[in-house]
Amino acid sequence: MHSTPKKTTELVIATGNHILVQLKRNQPLLHEAMVEYTQCHPFVDEHHTHEIGQRNRIEYRTAQVWHLPPGVGTEPWHDHFRTLIRVQRHTERFDTRLKDWQASDETAYYLCDLILPAAQCNQAIRAHWGVENRTHHVRDTRFQEDASQIRRNPCIFALLRSFALNLMRFNGVENISLGLYDNALSLDRVLAYEGL
Repeated sequence: MHSTPKKTTELVIATGNHILVQLKRNQPLLHEAMVEYTQCHPFVDEHHTHEIGQRNRIEYRTAQVWHLPPGVGTEPWHDHFRTLIRVQRHTERFDTRLKDWQASDETAYYLCDLILPAAQCNQAIRAHWGVENRTHHVRDTRFQEDASQIRRNPCIFALLRSFALNLMRFNGVENISLGLYDNALSLDRVLAYEGL
């Protein structure tokens, strides 16, 4: 299991691609080394964003970037990474039940094989979560993918869920939950979609 990040990183680099990955605590030595590096060295670039999102949510994000010299990691394959990124998120959500704002803070670390400015790092990380929220979260919450008990050929049903989601998005359905409800009421609506 411990060699999986190494193999993935080396495969990405060997194929001529670039990698931006979140550094999690499942790599404890590397995580500790990078956290210590941020405490001992000043960052080289910083970028701030402030967003008022949907569902009563305000988010402040600060991305800080450090350029990594070779040998900073704990293993030779860590030398592929050239940039360390720390993203600090302060989120305030309005709790309608309590009629009050609830604040939370989170810090995440990322590694990249390119030297990038903080604004570009912040944008790339945010775009990744856009994919997560628009695809994986919808498949789990609306199509109940994680609760599926299909054990024979589950990949086929995963493809069917993706096809249904893509078909609805292609036809301009913004609210997937409402679109599924409307389609369940009328098969004619589904058959009228473009792209079938």
